[in-house]
Parts: sequence; C-alpha cells; structure tokens
Amino acid sequence: MENKTVIITGASSGIGKEIAKYFIERRSNVVMNSSNEENLRKSYEELGAPSNAVYLAGDISKKVTSEKLVRLALKKFKSIDVLINNAGVFSPKPFLEVEEKDLEFYWNINLKGTYFASQAVIPEMIKQNNGSIINLGTVLVDHAIEGFPASAPLTSKGAIHSLTRQLATEFGKNNIKVNTIAPGIIRSPLQGKIGVENADSLAGLHLLKRIGEAHEVAEAAYYLANSGFITGETINVAGGHTIGHSL
Repeated sequence: MENKTVIITGASSGIGKEIAKYFIERRSNVVMNSSNEENLRKSYEELGAPSNAVYLAGDISKKVTSEKLVRLALKKFKSIDVLINNAGVFSPKPFLEVEEKDLEFYWNINLKGTYFASQAVIPEMIKQNNGSIINLGTVLVDHAIEGFPASAPLTSKGAIHSLTRQLATEFGKNNIKVNTIAPGIIRSPLQGKIGVENADSLAGLHLLKRIGEAHEVAEAAYYLANSGFITGETINVAGGHTIGHSL
C-alpha cells in the first residue's frame, strides 16, 4: 500500500483514527475526514501531522463533502485507490420508541454517507481499472441481541451490507473490489456514548472472551485494501460473536 491513496471517513476517533494511523505508518497517502473539524485537526496532529496525510472536515451525509474529498485526494496525491467508509453512528433504542427523526439521523450518516462517498470515488477507480471500497457494518445485522434493541441504526447498517454486494457485482468488471468489515464489540469511544461504562463487561459476547481492539479492525482493512481477489464479502472481526456462545 506504499504511495497508494486512501480516503477514510470518520477518521477523528476510535476505529477510523486507528485505521488512519495504520495506513499512514505503512506509507500510504491518507485523506482523513470527520464532521468535527477541531477533533479532526487534533487527531491529525496527534498522528504527527504526517506529510503523507491531509484532512478535510465535512458532513459525510452531504454529497458535496464526498466530492470535495475526491478533489483533495487527486490534487494532493494524484489517485484514489481505497475508500474506507467508516463514518457512522449507533445507539440502542426500543423499536416502539423510534421516531422519524431517528431513522433520518442513522440513514443520513450511515447509509447516505457510504453511498455518496462510493459514488464519488468509483469514476476515478474505473479510470484506473482498479480500486477497493471497504464499508463498515456490524455483526448485529446477522446476529441481533435481545437486550440491545437497535432497529433504527441496524436498518441503515443492513442496507450497507446489501450495498456492498450490489456494488461488487456492478463494478467487478472494472476490477473494483467492494467488501464489508463487520466488527463485534471494539474498544472505542462509542461505548461511552451509548452508556456502557465498562466495555470489557461485554467480553462474554465473544467466544474469545474479550472485546476487540481498534487496531484489529485496521489490520482487516489493510488486508482487504491489499487483496486483489476478495470482493462482495463480509469479514467479521468479532471474536466468534456470530458463530456461537460460551455458557
């Protein structure tokens, strides 16, 4: 991935920041995006303000943000090789309490953000006859938890899983690989935002008896970005969450 250009959304914290760090350290050219400019700038500086990275703040649910990211990547690094659609929001809420504004919130950021960003980069990847798009989903799409009602965000994430397969089918002829990473419980600021004070208390959901670390998702993203013969797949980074339970 040296000198390859990677656009990463939601890159100011958690999984997205760790993915950016992983690619930057391996000499990829990285374009970081987040909606919060102050947090994004701070994260960029914490990563050492590397010369092989730039950042652009903007709401990924707005099509214009993705268009700006493409222009910046081409101006600075001359190509777009990988898009990692990491930006997303997630929180539990009982089904009967979900309001229209909740659905719009999750669909705008999770689904429309992924859709518009992919739509913006694919023309450049077609010109190159090569590219990789990596979407962030969740294992909960295929393995729901009764005590964690999250129908609103899950409908948007489920749509992302479906979009992955459709785009892989539509653009395979252009050598564009499209895959989903479905994380389990990963240590990140997300747990605190949804009221989980001790993320490790959720370790029992995984057969490996621990929660995941953000760098383990970054490793999967790097692997998929490098792969030339994997497309349309969902890679679970979940410690066995989806295949069994330990009583």
